[in-house]
Amino acid sequence: MIEVTVLNYLKSKLNVPVYMEKPSSPPPKYVLIEKTGSGRSNKIDSSTFAFQSYANSMYEAAELNELVKRAVDESIENDEIARAQLNSDYNFTDTTTKQYRYQAVYDITNY
Repeated sequence: MIEVTVLNYLKSKLNVPVYMEKPSSPPPKYVLIEKTGSGRSNKIDSSTFAFQSYANSMYEAAELNELVKRAVDESIENDEIARAQLNSDYNFTDTTTKQYRYQAVYDITNY
């Protein structure tokens, strides 16, 4: 399952917790991953993932976002991932809760 592959890979590469769902008591910095879509063409699977980087300041969230992008770019070293292409990344601060976060959206092709 590509979600588990991506989750475990990021956990091994980042020095902050990585989750698939928001924890009830979140730490000051963490990454949340979400598979937002998928497809299959010629028996090759692809998925779109959103990686949300949370931190106590906008600067820290942006900095964590850069670390996440670097790790996802390098994820092709994993035998199950054939391609990881950045679709977009942007400030995604929650204005209701005033929680700083950045989001990077990737298209990932897996074997």
